[in-house]
Amino acid sequence: MPLRTFRPRALAAVSLTAVAALTLAACGSSDDSGSDSASGSDATRTVKTAMGDVKVKKAPQRVVVLDTAELDSALTLGVKPVGATHADVTSGFLNYLPKDQVAGIEDVGQMMTPNLEAIAGLKPDLILTSKIRHGDKYAELSKIAPTVMTENTGYPWKENFQVHAEALGKEAEAKMVADGYADHVADVTKALGGKEKVAATEVNMVRFVEGADIRIYGKKNYIATILADVGLGRPAITDKAKDGFSYDVSPEKIDLADADVVFHSTYGDPKKSKETETTGSGLWKNMDAVKNDKVFAVDDQLWIQGIGYTAADKILGELHKSLAK
Repeated sequence: MPLRTFRPRALAAVSLTAVAALTLAACGSSDDSGSDSASGSDATRTVKTAMGDVKVKKAPQRVVVLDTAELDSALTLGVKPVGATHADVTSGFLNYLPKDQVAGIEDVGQMMTPNLEAIAGLKPDLILTSKIRHGDKYAELSKIAPTVMTENTGYPWKENFQVHAEALGKEAEAKMVADGYADHVADVTKALGGKEKVAATEVNMVRFVEGADIRIYGKKNYIATILADVGLGRPAITDKAKDGFSYDVSPEKIDLADADVVFHSTYGDPKKSKETETTGSGLWKNMDAVKNDKVFAVDDQLWIQGIGYTAADKILGELHKSLAK
């Protein structure tokens, strides 16, 4: 059956009257100050962040984002940043993002080592990132522009998205995006046979990582929240994940990742990440998921690194396509 999906670009087609009403309601508790000019370009609002209250422009025009989640959030809400860091991938900005949406965004360095001089040169009026990534650079970043940091990334992505939306003055659009995602989730669950059938299907997410052990993802990370939203079951091994994030194993214990369905992605070189060795082993080939043709290779940039509603929408589509087989 055809499924509904939200379309970030479709936000512009929503009634301007409805958007204005929602935005005014959302801003009612904001701390207004600055110019009373018709444009309101100098008006500010106070956003609660991981680093305390931060005053930002009500309608920032020159936004710099320093992580993949913030880039997804901005583009989903119809805001093209003037600058963004790149993930540690050969393609620069993550490949699931539409080329026309990232065209023209200035690359301000690798995610963990942003070029502060390049950021300052863009004269931003807002910087979005997280404390876990750049908390040590907060003082320097704040001298460049108001800097809104969430505490963490990944698992709390929906809450973080709301912070990003508030900082960007896009609360009305954020509500439409969240509602569209909920509709898409409901459609996928229904298309896969309903809640009871979906819950009886146990799914594992495995990630091969260059320079690290193999990760069997637990229940407290970005991809786990999407699986949970659809209502999919998770094997008992996921309860052993450290801090709920992942349970790490060697190739000799990959059979612990077996489930009704196994998705897997690779970060880095397939050989150096042990993907080639592992998927060619007898243990892997002996797993029920493999023998039942229920193992699916997925794009790491989309399923693991993206973190946001635009990525989630695409993942839901791939989940439906794979599990409907």
